[in-house]
Amino acid sequence: MAEAVAEAMGGARRVVVVGIGMGPQHVTVEAAVAIGSVDVVLAFAKGPDDPLLEVRRAVCTTYGVPLVVLEDPPRARHDDVDYDAAVDAWHAARAEAWEAALAGHPGDLGLLVWGDPGLYDSTLRLLDRLQERRPLAVEVVPGISSLSLLAARHRLVLHDVGAPLHVTTARRLPEALAEGQRNVVVVLNRRLDALADPALADWSIWWGANLGAPGEQLVAGRVGDVLADLEVAREAARTVDGWVLDLHLLRAPAPDAA
Repeated sequence: MAEAVAEAMGGARRVVVVGIGMGPQHVTVEAAVAIGSVDVVLAFAKGPDDPLLEVRRAVCTTYGVPLVVLEDPPRARHDDVDYDAAVDAWHAARAEAWEAALAGHPGDLGLLVWGDPGLYDSTLRLLDRLQERRPLAVEVVPGISSLSLLAARHRLVLHDVGAPLHVTTARRLPEALAEGQRNVVVVLNRRLDALADPALADWSIWWGANLGAPGEQLVAGRVGDVLADLEVAREAARTVDGWVLDLHLLRAPAPDAA
């Protein structure tokens, strides 16, 4: 209640953004303290049967914090829709939903982020939008990222000695390859079409889906040899968990092996 009074007097509302990796098993000590310090956690759900909602509910139950579920505004995903415009509209709708929830739930607010808040997640950008309308005191706690899990599961270093690592999305992989990138982590895959490029056949791939979830799948090898295996593994992950989220590291052959 003190926080609500402070807000009424012009004080900033405390919002804690916490990275939770893929669930309770990845909640760090720092994250646990942060979750336990808030009065309520807000979470978007993609429909009543969202399988990821139960993971967030388990985290909240573990640390004794109530979970308030918000319906996630729809996002246009058709191939003929302008991607940037669709994402901007979706972010605006999400920010409005959060603003309404803030008004209805006083006290310190927690937001649980898959993986790490600083890597391919929109939460902090949405809060920037919201801060244009009302004062917020935002705190961020890092989480175990999908990149960290991929490296750990395959027991590898994501880059060669002294070499760069390029991180991009599946949609922009062709662009990265055209730029000459030779060591690339690819996230946000809707399909695996880009891997069918003959130019990638001799590249090495370390792939993972639903890392940390019951349906976790791993595949590694020469792209041309494992492409069919990737599709099978992807469907296996979806069958177990009801969803699929995969990423992979692509590495070009060494120059003397080309």
